[in-house]
Amino acid sequence: MTTTSKQAGPEAAPDRLPRVLRALAVVERLGNALPHPFWLFWILAGLLAVASAALSAAGVSVVSPADGETVVVQNLLSGDGLAMAVSTAVDNFATFGPMGTIVAVIMGVAIAERTGFLAALMKVSVSRVPVSWVVFAVAFAGTVSHVASAAAYIILVPLGGLAFRAVGRSPILGVVVAYTSIASGYDASPVPTPNDAIFAGITTEAARIIDPAAYVSPVSNWFFNIASSLLLATVITLVTRLVLARRPDLDADPDADLDDVAGLELSPRDRSALRVALLAGLATMAAIAAAVLPPSSPLRGADGSLTESPFLDGIAAVVAVLFAVVGIVYGWRSGAVSKASDVPRLMAEGVRQMAPVLVLFFAIAQFLQYFDWTHIGDVVAVNSAEALRTSGVPIWVVFLAILALLSVVNVLVTSGSAMWAIAAPVVVPMLMLLEVPAETTQALFRIADSGSTSITPMSPYFIMALGFLQRYRKDAGIGTLASYTLPLAVCMTLAWTLLFFAWWGLGIPLGPGAPVR
Repeated sequence: MTTTSKQAGPEAAPDRLPRVLRALAVVERLGNALPHPFWLFWILAGLLAVASAALSAAGVSVVSPADGETVVVQNLLSGDGLAMAVSTAVDNFATFGPMGTIVAVIMGVAIAERTGFLAALMKVSVSRVPVSWVVFAVAFAGTVSHVASAAAYIILVPLGGLAFRAVGRSPILGVVVAYTSIASGYDASPVPTPNDAIFAGITTEAARIIDPAAYVSPVSNWFFNIASSLLLATVITLVTRLVLARRPDLDADPDADLDDVAGLELSPRDRSALRVALLAGLATMAAIAAAVLPPSSPLRGADGSLTESPFLDGIAAVVAVLFAVVGIVYGWRSGAVSKASDVPRLMAEGVRQMAPVLVLFFAIAQFLQYFDWTHIGDVVAVNSAEALRTSGVPIWVVFLAILALLSVVNVLVTSGSAMWAIAAPVVVPMLMLLEVPAETTQALFRIADSGSTSITPMSPYFIMALGFLQRYRKDAGIGTLASYTLPLAVCMTLAWTLLFFAWWGLGIPLGPGAPVR
């Protein structure tokens, strides 16, 4: 930990970043002016209705590449449009792609989270590493922690401060590393997460505009995610050591109420519970592998295929069962689960925690149905693809343009599912017409959805992280945290983009049965 006086530090950082801080202030004002995502989708639906009326009156149409039929824009403000909106409202919600998947996954994850298994696993992962590996350990734990969804911030960010302090480094740096690894690496988990299920469902709905039989599985980007998590943890480690660790303002306030480093330690009972739970998890994975690996397994598809199989179709249930097993075993050994009725209670608590997301899903489901019914997506996708094809613009330029646009939008619309629901119906079909698989477009979106998250004050978790930072620096503000996270976020986004292009160039599959091109 540096011994440079703290007084010069807080003044030095803002002096070096005046333009950045002014830009952040503008971003904060713009973001605060946006409505809640629920209302944003209804506003977009209203704008869509007006646009559909105008385009329908103009007789706008396009030839569908799916079947060669002429598709005409339909008026959402017509009688037929009203009848469609009313008659399909419930079905839109009930059959919305991510709905069942996310509920199934979250019930299993909730058991692992609420029994304390995930928190115990994170503590062990950041507390039992050599001093030289502590940055990488916290950063990699941040990418893995996404399986706990929003709970990752609550659990790991304060643990990051504790872990750094335990090895004699600045707890301020620990908070920054933990927060940035979660926020700017949110879609790069090596373990399938609820977000994977949400994105896959939205991508599937968008891809069916072009191919009615399209299906994108929750593990369609799994290989890419594993490599991304390792790369981002490495980038965080290098930038932290070469840039952030040299800042002169890393000392905690002299009167800061420092957390007890013993908080990283598990009780003997919890350590025993964690060991048994991990063994149970390994045994469960071995049983799953034994059921899937034989070529004649009923969990395989036609001709023994694993890429198109009942196993991958039900991967969300498999993930849920795996987390449920380790959670139940941990809870039973630690005392968090004392009777059978505790298990469904914990599952119900997890579903209740997802209630705000399910409410948002209702609005998203209606908007996507309206968008599909009007055929505006077909017109935009086909015409845009044709314009790009005839212009001769290289596909990598198109990728960069989409990445830049979505990264800017992400600063204001920090909900990944909301942003993807808006963008996917346009960019997925458009790129499919340019022979880019939907899974590849989704991988590109992951970068845009994550990179700028750690620098935007629009994220509620930015404010949460600021609260943890203020435990050590009472005068820390939005600009303070942003000035720490900015170099990390920029370098992570650049490195992740380069990885994407390398992946694309080499033609490596993004996941099981998901070719990159």
